[in-house]
Amino acid sequence: MGDQNWGDRYRVYGKPVRRGGPDAALTNGRGIVTGGAFGAAACYLVARMATTITLNELTKTFPGSAPGSGGAPLTVVDRVSLRIEAGELFFLLGPSGCGKTTMLRMIAGFIEPTSGQILFQSAPPSGASPEGGGTRDVTFLPPNRRNTGMVFQSYALWPHMTVAQNVAFGLNIRKVESGERDRRVAEALRMVRMEQYGARKPNQLSGGQQQRVALARALVIRPDVLLLDEPLSNLDAKLRIELRGEIRRICKEAGATGDSGSSQARHGVSGYPGNGITTIYVTHDQKEALSIADRVAIVNGGKIVQMGSPVELYRRPRNAFVAEFLGETNFIPGTVVGTEGARTVVQTALGRLVSSAVSPEVNGDSVVCSVRPEAWRIGAPDGMNTVFGKVEESVYLGETAQLSVGAQGGVRVRVAALNPGAGTRAAPPMSMFSTQVA
Repeated sequence: MGDQNWGDRYRVYGKPVRRGGPDAALTNGRGIVTGGAFGAAACYLVARMATTITLNELTKTFPGSAPGSGGAPLTVVDRVSLRIEAGELFFLLGPSGCGKTTMLRMIAGFIEPTSGQILFQSAPPSGASPEGGGTRDVTFLPPNRRNTGMVFQSYALWPHMTVAQNVAFGLNIRKVESGERDRRVAEALRMVRMEQYGARKPNQLSGGQQQRVALARALVIRPDVLLLDEPLSNLDAKLRIELRGEIRRICKEAGATGDSGSSQARHGVSGYPGNGITTIYVTHDQKEALSIADRVAIVNGGKIVQMGSPVELYRRPRNAFVAEFLGETNFIPGTVVGTEGARTVVQTALGRLVSSAVSPEVNGDSVVCSVRPEAWRIGAPDGMNTVFGKVEESVYLGETAQLSVGAQGGVRVRVAALNPGAGTRAAPPMSMFSTQVA
C-alpha cells in the first residue's frame, strides 16, 4: 500500500489514516488497526466505501434531431428514475438506439443531461461511523472528478504502448508515485490474469486479452463506479461465453478493496459487505444479461419498461416487448374465465390454459399468454395445460431441436426439445403440456 494513497484507501470511523502520520500507531505494516488515540477496542479498519447510484427524472433531448420531423427535438432518454445499489452488477439491456448508451455516458459525465439528477451516495459498511459517507450530486461534474472507470466497446488501447503502460495510463495522469504505480499495475493485471503479458503491445493480443487489459486499466484507478459499454460485442460467440463469468468474478472481487492482492480482498475486513464494486453494464445481448447480472433494466424508446432480477424478467414479463426481447416465446391470445387459487384460467384456441402469473384482469377480459418454447414437455399425460399437435418442421441444433408444432385450433406452437433423438423430425401426433404459462 503506497503511503500517498493510504488516506484514499482506508478510513477509521471516517478519519483518513496515513503511515508515518500522527495516526501511524493505529496500523501495523499490513494496514490492520492495532491501537492509537482511539483505542484498540474502539476502532477498526474498513475498505473504500461502496457507492449507490440514483437517477432522478434523467432526460436527454437533442435539438432538431428527430428523423422526418422537420427539425423537432429528439428525446433519447425520457425521465428515467432508478436506484442502483452499492456493489450491484446492474445491466441496461435493450435494442440498438433505445438510449442505454446515452444513459451510461451521462453517468460517466461524457454527455450533459437536459434535465434530471445523478447522485453518487457513498456509505460506510454496517457498523461504521457515517462520517465518511455522503451524497454527491455529479449531474454536471466533469468526468475526471467522478472517480468512475470506463471500458469502451472498442477497448481504446494505445497501440504504441505496452500492456503495462496502457494499464498505468490513468495512474500517470493522477501523478501516482512510480513504485506505487507499478505495484497497482501488477495487481490489476493479476486480477484479470494477464500478468505475463505486461510487455506486449495490444496488436500482439487476442480480442479477449485486449478486453481484459481494458478492464484492468479501468480498475487500476480504484474507481467508485465501473462502467462497461458492450465490452464483449467485438468477440466471437465462444469467447463471449467464456468471459461472462470472468467479468462477474472480477467485478465482485474488485469491490473488496480495488485490488485482488491485498489480505482484505482474500479474507475480508470486519464490517465490510464484500459484495463488489458498483458496476453498470450496457448490452443488447440478452444471454449476457441473464447469465451474470444481479438486476436488469429493460430499456426501450428511452424509458425503462421493466426492471428486476433475470429470473423475474424472464418468467414474469410485464408486456409483449419484454417477453419477446428476452427470448423466443409463443403468444397465445385468450379470455379470462376464472381463477384456481392464485392462478388465472384463460380460454384460448388451444383450450383452457392455467397461468402461473397472478393477473389483475377479471372474467371476460382479453389477455395474451406467453409460453416459452422450453416450457413445453412432449409426450406428457393428459392434464393441466395439455395440448395435442403434430411436428410440422424441425431444426436440429445438437443439444436441442426447434420444433414447429401444428396444434389444435389451427395454432402453430414453437417447442424446444432437449436432447432430441433421430425420430424428432417425423414425430407422430402427440400430446404436450406447458410447465410455465405467463
